[in-house]
Amino acid sequence: MHTALPDTIYAIQHLAFEDLGSLEDTFYQMGYRVRYFEAGIDDLSKALEYKGLTIILGGPIGVYETEDYPFLQQEIDLLKVRLENNLPTLGICLGAQLIAHALGAKVYAGHAKEIGWSPLDIKATPNNPLAVLADHAVLHWHGDTFELPSQATLLASSAIYPNQAFSVGNNILALQFHIEAEAHTMEKWLIGHTCELRKADIHIPSLRRDNQQYAVALEMVASRVIQNFIGQLKYQ
Repeated sequence: MHTALPDTIYAIQHLAFEDLGSLEDTFYQMGYRVRYFEAGIDDLSKALEYKGLTIILGGPIGVYETEDYPFLQQEIDLLKVRLENNLPTLGICLGAQLIAHALGAKVYAGHAKEIGWSPLDIKATPNNPLAVLADHAVLHWHGDTFELPSQATLLASSAIYPNQAFSVGNNILALQFHIEAEAHTMEKWLIGHTCELRKADIHIPSLRRDNQQYAVALEMVASRVIQNFIGQLKYQ
């Protein structure tokens, strides 16, 4: 365990079944506890002002939908301050989009839904925490995308979208893809996102087969990504 980092990981959830997945076991094995905050219900100030690691998880809403979902504006405002203070932050999917937006980059509806398993183009940047993902398929599940923030380092691209992951220094990591996908819980996603899957004309049995084929291998390397990221945190 990273001795300087507080021993609880805070995670902001936007959708009940989009949790930390396989990463939760990784944190437990590393000696951390996990506490969840429910966006739209809980006061997120404690999570976003927390000096330890806060993880912002995915969800089907867009960062620009603040009129329909007013809690998003508070989340964005708190996140801006968090990032200015360089507090340890990991964003996944919507979480990555929120980080990009909070850093001043444009987030917008992409030209195509990217749903399914495919490998990443991992960039040859020094100390890239995603290097272990080379040659591994990851789960993509998004329609929005973002421009790269001016202060960010691009870490990965996909065949469809150039900006799939970025970092800002050692403490801020944003992943457009779902590194947390867990083989034995993916049926929750197929049930919960059925409307989106059908609208996008995704063949659910094929996606289920891919989940079963690729998720176990991803679980193993995802653990190493998290260990890499936590190992490089500069905690004050």
